[in-house]
Amino acid sequence: MAFLQTGFPGLVVFEPNVFGDERGYFFESYNQQSFEKEGLFYNWVQDNQSSSAFGVIRGLHFQKGGHAQAKLVRCLSGVILDVVVDLRKDSPTFKQVYAVELNSKKNNALLVPRGFAHGFSVLSETAEVLYKCDNFYNKQSEGGLLYNDATLSIDWKIEAGKEIVSGKDQLNAALADLNEDSFF
Repeated sequence: MAFLQTGFPGLVVFEPNVFGDERGYFFESYNQQSFEKEGLFYNWVQDNQSSSAFGVIRGLHFQKGGHAQAKLVRCLSGVILDVVVDLRKDSPTFKQVYAVELNSKKNNALLVPRGFAHGFSVLSETAEVLYKCDNFYNKQSEGGLLYNDATLSIDWKIEAGKEIVSGKDQLNAALADLNEDSFF
């Protein structure tokens, strides 16, 4: 198992060892002992799964305050561009963007600590995404950051005009307009 540092404190790309033969493949998508050996201590309490078509952009979402969530995100089928924005005021990467392709053929995953806005775009015909959360979802604590905020300059790798974004996500706040309680 490889744990690749991203330059963002606590944000880690996980690449499992995949064992394949004529029957198919096997890998550990999560092993608590291996993560703890790397200093990554999480108690996962909820799994979320989505299926999306090419061009879908979901996000950027976060949970505020005591309902903040760390996530372990993996693409079960297809390819996504997973994107996060650091909202931690004391972080050296505060308000910076990190993006990585998660690919079901590579079986990589992104560990997103609490304090990040998170979203993804679908780069394949379809994609299924599964992510573990270390805290339960709370509707009153949900927050959102505008996916196309010009100050973030996120390249979602979707051709202009082919994006599919929910009405709710189109109403998210720009980074400059976030309330102070949206930062960690």
